[in-house]
Amino acid sequence: MFEATTTPRVFGLPCGVDFPAALARGIRARMQGEPPEAMARVEVIVNTARVQVRLREALVRQGAGFLPQIRLISDLDPATTPTHPLRTRLALAQAVRALLKREPDLGPASSAFSLADGLYGLLDEMQGEGVDLDVLEALDVSNHSEHWTRSLRFIRVIADHFGPVSGGQGRLRAAIAQLTADWQVAPPDHPIIVAGSTGSRGPSALLMQAVAHLPQGALVLPGFDADLPRAVWQSFDNPLHSEDHPQFRFARLMETLGIAASEVRGWTEVDAPDAQRNRIVSLALRPAPVTDQWLRDGPELGDLRPPTEALTLIEAGSPRQEGLAIALVLRQAAVDGKSAALITPDRTLARRVTAALDRWQVIPDDSAGRPLGLSAPGRFMRLSAGMFGRAVTAEALITLLKHPISHSAVERGPHLRHLRELEIHLRRRAHAFPTAQSLDDFAARKPEREAWAEWVKTSLTLANGDEERDLGDWITAHQALAQHLAAGAGGAGSGELWLKPAGEAALSVFTELATESAYGGEMRFSEYSALLDTVLAGKEVRESVESRPDIMIWGTLEARAQSADIVVLGGLVDGTWPAAPSPDPWFNRQMRLDAGLLLPERQIGLSAHDFQIAIGAPEVVLSRAKRDAEAETVPSRWLNRLTNLILGLSAQHGEAALAGMVARGNHWLELADRYDADQSGVPLHCATRNPRPAPAPPLSARPRELPVTRIETLSRDPYAIYAEHVLRLKPMDPLAPEPDARLRGTVLHRVPEEYVRRFPPGTKGDVEAFMAIAETVLAEECPWQATRLHWLARLRRTAQGFVTWNEELDAEPRVTEKKARLHIPLPAFDLIGKPDRIDIGADGRARVYDYKTGALPSKAQQSRFSKQLILLALMIEDGAFEDIGPVPVGEARYIGLGKEFAESEADVTPENQSATREDLIKLLAHYLDPEQGFTVMRAVENEARIGDFHALARRGEWQPTDPSETIKVGDPDG
Repeated sequence: MFEATTTPRVFGLPCGVDFPAALARGIRARMQGEPPEAMARVEVIVNTARVQVRLREALVRQGAGFLPQIRLISDLDPATTPTHPLRTRLALAQAVRALLKREPDLGPASSAFSLADGLYGLLDEMQGEGVDLDVLEALDVSNHSEHWTRSLRFIRVIADHFGPVSGGQGRLRAAIAQLTADWQVAPPDHPIIVAGSTGSRGPSALLMQAVAHLPQGALVLPGFDADLPRAVWQSFDNPLHSEDHPQFRFARLMETLGIAASEVRGWTEVDAPDAQRNRIVSLALRPAPVTDQWLRDGPELGDLRPPTEALTLIEAGSPRQEGLAIALVLRQAAVDGKSAALITPDRTLARRVTAALDRWQVIPDDSAGRPLGLSAPGRFMRLSAGMFGRAVTAEALITLLKHPISHSAVERGPHLRHLRELEIHLRRRAHAFPTAQSLDDFAARKPEREAWAEWVKTSLTLANGDEERDLGDWITAHQALAQHLAAGAGGAGSGELWLKPAGEAALSVFTELATESAYGGEMRFSEYSALLDTVLAGKEVRESVESRPDIMIWGTLEARAQSADIVVLGGLVDGTWPAAPSPDPWFNRQMRLDAGLLLPERQIGLSAHDFQIAIGAPEVVLSRAKRDAEAETVPSRWLNRLTNLILGLSAQHGEAALAGMVARGNHWLELADRYDADQSGVPLHCATRNPRPAPAPPLSARPRELPVTRIETLSRDPYAIYAEHVLRLKPMDPLAPEPDARLRGTVLHRVPEEYVRRFPPGTKGDVEAFMAIAETVLAEECPWQATRLHWLARLRRTAQGFVTWNEELDAEPRVTEKKARLHIPLPAFDLIGKPDRIDIGADGRARVYDYKTGALPSKAQQSRFSKQLILLALMIEDGAFEDIGPVPVGEARYIGLGKEFAESEADVTPENQSATREDLIKLLAHYLDPEQGFTVMRAVENEARIGDFHALARRGEWQPTDPSETIKVGDPDG
């Protein structure tokens, strides 16, 4: 197959070519003239299963004949000796747990397994890279912080105890070392080709070095950049400065083999889809500093417009817009009959694109699958794990019971009905932590609930306990709870829990954990939960779906193994592509360099190589979002370099080339905006928006009584009164009670009420007594410690002002939080009032006060809308409060207990009371007219605030500036 040579045979294929197809053509070409059976003796070693499959397909497409032996590098490890990586990681976790107990400042106990996972990876990497454990003794960390000194000391102890960790990399290196030793004794006489690997890992680099020196051995490198000048290749001498370059691994390989870049030959005559574009990218990605090289070599690139005509640049305003634009690109490719692929390391973007494509029933072939922890069984096991170790919240219980796997062994209809009723029951009674008693109360209301409630009670019983237990006990308890929940009330078995590929993978994980649990030791449940999350996150599962083979989503590594007519490089922002190097809790960057291990920049260099290969495709879309959910993003360093290079070459029409790329991208952004925008261009019967509603119910359905606090709402947002008092709706209480404005009002009203009871007006005040009362009230009403401290701090700022104000009063409190009713004869209506406090002064006149925790109403607001105190004054003077009878009102004040103590006086003069009475009668008569509608958002103070009933009014389908439309609702009276 190969002619004899004195130098290693190294071949390269340019960026952008279909690597498996080109590799197959080169093999066929070199076997021309050989007997048919000679092909069967050719051995091809590739680095991924996808390349293995695609190479076989490419060879079959070229015609009938024998196929070569196509093996994976990982297949070179016979694994005759069983290894137990989970067992080793669990044993390491026990040692790390002991370290964390002795030195708790290193991290929480729940991080023990995660740290052990990192330590296992470090020790396995040392074996894979051929770094002996003795190097640990030679490392000098005297110039490092104490953390790294402790880390190294612990690793030395672990290495002495455990010895070399026999992980995947260590075993593979040992197998390859043995294989290469055998080749030195008896070199194989058949062709052996290592194809598609960059030699970035120690085992693969060792294999490539051995194969390159075989009589019939050869290497075929993917994405080899033959345009790099000799000086650039020679500059790759310092890993700290060069390892993030896409061609660095090839430079290191050639240095090891003793050859120059010019000695790397082409594998076939195949040309890159756009060789000129490859030269542009090559120049853009040169090691820094590069500006002088751009100025020197840039003019040699010629006119930049032709090589960038197949490049599109999408710079979206948000991740949502980016995902929709990419989905539109892929959809158009499907319509045109072209193959298209999204290449991105951002799984969130991939899921967003998949969701957008689902609108057109286009299901892409997603090669990555999903983490087991995000599959249905994975989420169910994580949710059920959350019931252990703490009081189960109503929110957690309802979420778990709503999961499709819950109650999946028997009929789910009754289960869902009971679950809905239980949720309403818990919301209405504010049961933040459901107990057996609360479930008994729920079941007692309807006999058919009893069996179901008993099933839920048993679930709570199975979830008891947070003491330290053996890992095996936790697994047994967890599986018992999960299977009980999956079986359902009266069910048997485990329902849907262990079914389908994801369920089978989850069962395999738990079976392995149970088998190796003896090595896990004792732990609290928080540690078991963290261990479970780490194990599930490390497993991938692919679920069977009918996807389109021509619309694909790939990870970055697959750019080497696949080809498509259109390639979209998505998520091109720094921190995503390239991803930020993962922090190593055991070795810092300098320690890794001193030990001879791979630097974090290696991953950046590999990502750069994937980018360089992918951007060489026939038609390419480069995509990024200019903002994420938090701030503006930084463009990927490679995209930044490319655009800066193009823009800087004015003589080569760089501005026009970049403008064309942006214009093509703006086309897809405009389509995405139009897709999400107001569809005003559609036919009239589809384009008509819903009106701003003003429902007009019959007179018999209209409210005949309202609290004084809701009169302002009747003026500002009548629709809210319609929803509350005509439809009799009210917001549903949350499953998880929160320290909301209602609770704050309750607490901050009780404190002054209790204080005034102990220190009547006119008596000497006591700030410390005020604060003691506040602490007692908050302890009774507010279970959230952080909120208690926050509200106490606010009360402390108002305490002195309130105490002084109360001390200077000469009045007697007579009414506190007591409801009264005033009947207005024309129109017949009842006004209900519940004042915070009414005092009777020495002059016999009433003084009414209202405590406010927010901003006090201004004079302008009081004159038009905030009539609460004036209405209470009307009720007092008309004798609505029996405890004081009809008395004149001398004063009405809002008392602010928010950020600081404040007062605001209301106008309760006879003239203003008379005017307010007339306005009230007019307002009530207005809304007791059957022709008058209850307009939504009539005069709200803040149009941006979302009200409780705005969703019911279809807010968003109309604007507050739209005219309202009166809509007759309900059956007419009569």
